[in-house]
Amino acid sequence: MYLKFYQLIEEPFCLTPDPRFLHLAQPYRDALGEIVQSILRRKGILVLTGPIGTGKTTLLHAAMRVLESSKEKSIPLASAFVLNPLLSREEFLETLMHEYEVPCASASKPARLAALHKMFLEKQQQGGTSLLIVDEAHLLTPELLEEIRLLSNTDTYREKLLQVVLCGQPELTLLLQRREMRALQQRITQYCSLRALTLPEIRSYVAERLHAAGLRGPSPFATTAIETVHRFSHGVPRLINQVCDTALSLGFASRREVVQSDLILEAANQLHMTEEQLLELSPPVEPPVQPRVPLEHVTVPRGGPGPRAETRVVATNQVEVAAVQTAVDLIIDALRHRRATALE
Repeated sequence: MYLKFYQLIEEPFCLTPDPRFLHLAQPYRDALGEIVQSILRRKGILVLTGPIGTGKTTLLHAAMRVLESSKEKSIPLASAFVLNPLLSREEFLETLMHEYEVPCASASKPARLAALHKMFLEKQQQGGTSLLIVDEAHLLTPELLEEIRLLSNTDTYREKLLQVVLCGQPELTLLLQRREMRALQQRITQYCSLRALTLPEIRSYVAERLHAAGLRGPSPFATTAIETVHRFSHGVPRLINQVCDTALSLGFASRREVVQSDLILEAANQLHMTEEQLLELSPPVEPPVQPRVPLEHVTVPRGGPGPRAETRVVATNQVEVAAVQTAVDLIIDALRHRRATALE
């Protein structure tokens, strides 16, 4: 492989959703903050959309890393990550039982729902919350979406017991806008979207991934090569990874220390990429989102005995919200530092 030749420790352009390689362009930074804060502030249902290959799953894993690495541990979290939503209602419920590690002696639906609700309530009484993430949510059937809506109704009169993140391609928004989805749509509190990268963002993206993979010297990609990557990838991170990885392999085979445009062209040809690829990179118009409430006016739920859980105003005690902001700021600052170092 080309690792030693280009002075790398690991492959920089793998297609796995490793949060260490998350690129923090503006939409990603905004979405990361929205997801983490929505979960920890127990907002309910959030929708994340983006074209194919824009890194939605990587962003979700980064959000989970933020949630799991918070030193405050002020909000214990029980999470379920559903990667394949092509399930029946029974299979979906069985998947949740497995993901949450909830024991249940009976396989009946009422018994399983009761066991889940008990777990949600216990987590809330500990001052925590439960999280359900559904990837590829545009593939969900209306029946499963209704099941998720009903599951999200398991709350006290004070707060939501279950936080839900629906992640999928732009057609997920169109699915949720159907008339029969009105009840679910009214429970969605936040929409986030990703897009393809611009040329300057691609430069940063490639530099960051090379640095994260161990490169400490100059980039092996010439400036004109990155411009050619932009032409053929249309700014889609997955396609950027594919063409850059193939170009590095070709460069290694021909012992070329600098990857020029001709190698990018050859890589694109091997991958059957063309400049005229018709990629649906423009997401549909999303429904308006209610403006954010200033933090000093937000009421943050506090764990307590079931439906009598107390609340407290952030202006009086900002510990939990500060913990949320600190967790998000830590990862953003770390990634910004990595970006600055990569570009030096």
